[in-house]
Amino acid sequence: MRSTPRQTVSGKAPAPASRSGAAALSIVSNSTLILLKVIAGAVTGSVALLTEALHSSFDLVASVVAFVSVRKADVPADEDHPYGHEKFEDMAAAIEGMLILVGSGVIVFESVRRLVVGGEVRLLGFGIAVLAFSIAVNLVVAARLSDRARQTGSPALEADASHLRTDAATSAGVLVGLVLVEVTGAVWLDPVAALLVAGAIVVAGVRILRSSSRVLIDEALPAEELHAIAEEVQSFGPRGVAGFHKLRARRAGARRYVDLHVQFRAGTTLEAAHATSHALQHAIQRRLARADVLIHLEPEDRVLPGTEVPLVPDGGS
Repeated sequence: MRSTPRQTVSGKAPAPASRSGAAALSIVSNSTLILLKVIAGAVTGSVALLTEALHSSFDLVASVVAFVSVRKADVPADEDHPYGHEKFEDMAAAIEGMLILVGSGVIVFESVRRLVVGGEVRLLGFGIAVLAFSIAVNLVVAARLSDRARQTGSPALEADASHLRTDAATSAGVLVGLVLVEVTGAVWLDPVAALLVAGAIVVAGVRILRSSSRVLIDEALPAEELHAIAEEVQSFGPRGVAGFHKLRARRAGARRYVDLHVQFRAGTTLEAAHATSHALQHAIQRRLARADVLIHLEPEDRVLPGTEVPLVPDGGS
């Protein structure tokens, strides 16, 4: 039997609009910042500022991908996708990670070229003001995205928030570099700051790719979540549960998929086992947000040695 819940840990239904709205906010903020950084880069001649504009361009693409993916992930399951569309979010996060790595390569090339060929910068005060404004905006939007990601369990929004935090951090580094250029006149600090930005981008991209790839290959849920499932099953010993095995659990987007075989003690009627299974499903859903739980019923003689559930375990149902 399968149960497909709609509640989160808080017991409230996740609001699709809150996810797409947060992603839309990211698109608007990134578009604005790109325009400002391009203007500042053109006015000052700073490769670091142009690098920041490129970085924000990839953030914009990432935000668009996140916006599309969270809307697609909320599409109900259909005949072609019986398990739903949640993995679109994980795929989006992987695409964002790859875009970050591509962007870092472009930045490294331009920075090295500027170090070799040279160049000059001017009117850095304007560029410094743009970067300060960019940092403030990115931190505010990233905080909002992280909040929505925690509420909805959205990996795409969390990846987008990570991009913006990285952008804010790298902008701070570039800001320091431009201030030093303004104070010391050492123009070579400009491409060096851009290279530091590239290093930070690579780290963020690799982290996002690792996280999304674990979900795409159906890696098991963390040990603490598997332990929580086992605890709930064991707490049903007094209600006729004799044991369980073949526990499998994975994640797709914000949803968790759990299936397991549960054995019932001899003499338990099918009606009683069915009712207990539904209660067990709800208990697991209370422990794990947005869990889709599938339980296969088996008789007590299928219990494997060492997997028995005691009649009176610690705790209760």
